[in-house]
Amino acid sequence: MKHLGCGHRLKGISLFVAMALPAMASAQSSTDTTAPLQLEWNARLRHEQVDNDAYTRHAYADTLRLRLGLRANIGYGWSYFIEGAGTAAANDHYNSGANGQVKYPSITDPTGAELNQAWIGYQGDALGLKVGRQEVALDNQRWVGTVSWRQFEQTFDAVALQWKPAANWTLRYDWLDRVNRIAGPDAINPLARKRDLNTHLFNAAWTHGTQQVTGYAYLHKDKDVAASSSESYGVRWTGKPAGGSGFGWSLEGARQYDYANNPLHFAHSYWLVEPSWTQWGITGKLGWEHLGGDGKTALQTPLATLHAFNGWDDQFLVTPPTGLQDYYVTLNGNFGSEGIARKLAWIVSYHDYRADKGGARYGSEWNASLAYPIIPGLNALLKAADYRADTYSRNDTKLWLQLEWVGKQAL
Repeated sequence: MKHLGCGHRLKGISLFVAMALPAMASAQSSTDTTAPLQLEWNARLRHEQVDNDAYTRHAYADTLRLRLGLRANIGYGWSYFIEGAGTAAANDHYNSGANGQVKYPSITDPTGAELNQAWIGYQGDALGLKVGRQEVALDNQRWVGTVSWRQFEQTFDAVALQWKPAANWTLRYDWLDRVNRIAGPDAINPLARKRDLNTHLFNAAWTHGTQQVTGYAYLHKDKDVAASSSESYGVRWTGKPAGGSGFGWSLEGARQYDYANNPLHFAHSYWLVEPSWTQWGITGKLGWEHLGGDGKTALQTPLATLHAFNGWDDQFLVTPPTGLQDYYVTLNGNFGSEGIARKLAWIVSYHDYRADKGGARYGSEWNASLAYPIIPGLNALLKAADYRADTYSRNDTKLWLQLEWVGKQAL
């Protein structure tokens, strides 16, 4: 592993922080969601660097992303929201998918601008409706999510319906017409920009105290890439410790089949077993996630927030044909109960990756992060991932330094 140094590339970040903090501290953020007109923003400054043994050069990306939106509450439960997003970069020493810099490792944060969201919606006591370009995030985003870790997030041209027939029941149906992907509107590969879909998502959740049981059926048709079409049926059961301490769990099982225009034929299983224990403000998790594979095809979740699963190094954004078994342990908490220590949050995790078919060891990975809320709405993050390859891919190390400012203001 080669040394990852920040060097002079961090000087620009330091200068930005020194100039921006006074303005951020003086900004007054409104949380009144009933205001007739509201401005919303999300500004994220990030330094990311990658050291991959398959390349002779390190990748460095210093990017600044701004999302700016306008929310209007029309009345009688109706509202609309329009939001634009733009990303600028201080250098091009990385392969963004749009800049043609293939001699560097990939960091999928291209420069450019796009319409991120534009929808009209209704929210009543029991019924909700949203039509237009929007975020769609279901459960833990293992199957469908926003991929908000990247500077351009994933949105959908969609119709979303939600109905609460009782206090402890939530029924949801989403129809997806198009997915607008994280590679941005200028990606060299047009399939990395967007995909035309005809996808139907059914999700029913029942809540009882600190437990929730969810059943789902996701019928995903990809009109542009037929081999990505699939239907998945599953059940998820989660429980949180009562009073904040004690035993918790996440259990999930699903079955995925080829669907619609897919020329392939397969049937794969998904399993998740994740018991946890929380004590003195520290949570420990043991996990096993299984994505089935038969050597030719494997279970895929192409609309998921994949960065949140199977390690932050993103080695398994596409499940290998021989499938994936991820055995992991995670610890997270805060450094203390008072002052700065109470606000300083940490996460450490270790993953051991193996094939479903054949059992070969792919590799292992360490993840670690520190997060700190500087002022309300402004958060700092230090994050790292280190993947050590055995039979899959190459050794890879990533480091992130990030400032994110989120707020809203009634107009």
